[in-house]
Amino acid sequence: MKEQSNNINTASISENSIGWWNAIIESINDGVLVIDHNGYVKMINPEYTRITGVTPDIIGKPLVKYRPGAQLTKTLKDCQCRVGVYRKTKDREYVVDMAPIILNEQVVGAVSVCKSLTEVHKLSLELQKQNEKVRQLKKQMNALYKVKYTFDDIIGKDGGLKDVVYVAKRVSDSNFPVLIIGESGTGKELFAQAIHHKSHRGNKPFIPVNCASIPSSLLESELFGYGDGAFTNAKKGGKIGLFEMADQGTLFLDEIGDMSYDLQAKLLRVLQESKIRRVGETEERNIDVRIIAATHRDLQQLVNKNHFRGDLFYRLNVISLKIAPLRERREDISELVHSLLRSSLTPSYTIDEQTLEFMRSYDWPGNVRELRNVIDYATCMAEGMEIKFHHLPDVMMKLELNRLDSTLKPNGHTLKDITEEAESKFIQEILGKFGNDMEGRKKTANSLGVSLATLYNKMKKYRII
Repeated sequence: MKEQSNNINTASISENSIGWWNAIIESINDGVLVIDHNGYVKMINPEYTRITGVTPDIIGKPLVKYRPGAQLTKTLKDCQCRVGVYRKTKDREYVVDMAPIILNEQVVGAVSVCKSLTEVHKLSLELQKQNEKVRQLKKQMNALYKVKYTFDDIIGKDGGLKDVVYVAKRVSDSNFPVLIIGESGTGKELFAQAIHHKSHRGNKPFIPVNCASIPSSLLESELFGYGDGAFTNAKKGGKIGLFEMADQGTLFLDEIGDMSYDLQAKLLRVLQESKIRRVGETEERNIDVRIIAATHRDLQQLVNKNHFRGDLFYRLNVISLKIAPLRERREDISELVHSLLRSSLTPSYTIDEQTLEFMRSYDWPGNVRELRNVIDYATCMAEGMEIKFHHLPDVMMKLELNRLDSTLKPNGHTLKDITEEAESKFIQEILGKFGNDMEGRKKTANSLGVSLATLYNKMKKYRII
């Protein structure tokens, strides 16, 4: 039966099938030469002739006679594959791969596949070029997602923020998830960047994403990426996700309390398995990413209301950092103000004590972010290099006056009434000193630290003639 099977296989190689195989060999872009078990050349393709200069006249003749030094006969004898063998004949250089042809456990011949060294060199150069592009892209990505802040940028006195900084520094070099809790503007991302910078991942990407700013229908593909044709209008070839971009680095998930319930389950699996699956694909990819999450919401309360997964909460809440709002650490305000002034475009600005005292008493609903904006505004409004009370934004003073207005109403008058009355009397007193003519008004405006136009507006408001 075995002999019959072999006969059937041999018989199946008809003239048509041989012609078919010859057509395949001739269409290959590499040079091909085949010898039989006796070392006689059975075929060569046109590409072999082009690369080596050997013509089809060699077919049917012993290879060693017409190609002295050919190693293909050695491959025929020792059955060893040879890869990347350099050959040079006259002005032609090429690289050859050789392998035995085995049929029914017997060596029946050997094949040589060659490629012009010029083409190999071109491929090598192209590979180098592509590797350089990849290297440059990685370098650009690392630069793009490099952190700006370190623990040196965090300002806080003992008993408050410094205690949080101490814990954050201790856990920086671990791989545990970190959950940062605090009101908007308290500096949650600043802490996240500082933790990343101090960790062993500090020279790897830090990728921030605000879970509240991206629609839940898009957030999944942003985080995990998607495969080719995953959905209508998907980018050809697919797209890499933020998890893969952050590989070996840190992914900062801001406002994680706003993430959809379904997506929370997928995030939990990533934390447990360290694997992600692109949208529209079945293949899983290993990733090494540290998660730092942040929220201004009470996640425990969301868990109790079934708006946030309890298993994900406890997975994220390994290390919890709570950042106090600015109104609860007023002792830091002076240092923060001076630090922001030093980092402004013109670092020689100063601030008078009366204005600084007001800023220490202000509630700062927008926290450090609002403070930074106020300093930027005040430096633009200041006529000289000193920031005064009237350089602060009007909306800020109105908020504070309204807040105090609701609690203090002595003698039936609001604090705003009392303040405006005092301001009116003070302006009249200074005008009485310098005179109410044009020169006197200029001196009064200069003494009050306001422009002449502002003085006229105040006089009109208070009906000062």
